[in-house]
Amino acid sequence: MPTQKPPRSPAPDPAPEITRIARVMHEAVRAWQMANGQEAAPPWSRAPAWMKTASREAVVWRLAHRKAPASAQHDQWADEKLANGWRYGKVKDGKKKTHPLLIPYEDLPEVERQKDTLVAAVVLSLAPDAASPAKAKTR
Repeated sequence: MPTQKPPRSPAPDPAPEITRIARVMHEAVRAWQMANGQEAAPPWSRAPAWMKTASREAVVWRLAHRKAPASAQHDQWADEKLANGWRYGKVKDGKKKTHPLLIPYEDLPEVERQKDTLVAAVVLSLAPDAASPAKAKTR
């Protein structure tokens, strides 16, 4: 009779402060989507891995480009999507990797432009902890 292996515990998060900021940013975007009558992303606890990865990458990028305009945040997001095989599509579909917002920033509806501004504001408002290892250790 084969022995049963114990369940694997998840690997430790290599960047817990980045993940903390990404989680808050994700939930802020969810709230923004609901407030604007959009289909909301799933909560962080149920978000697919690709969505969590994209959120972490957005945080890392914003921390490295603190003074970049919101349009550059959209460009980062679009570049990340395209590099991972996504393409423009009329419907957002994680399995087919299509997204209706893979368009130039200038062509985005105003509400979507404001979302990029929100992302930058949330990340930067939480950035002091991520930028300072000493502060992160005291939490």
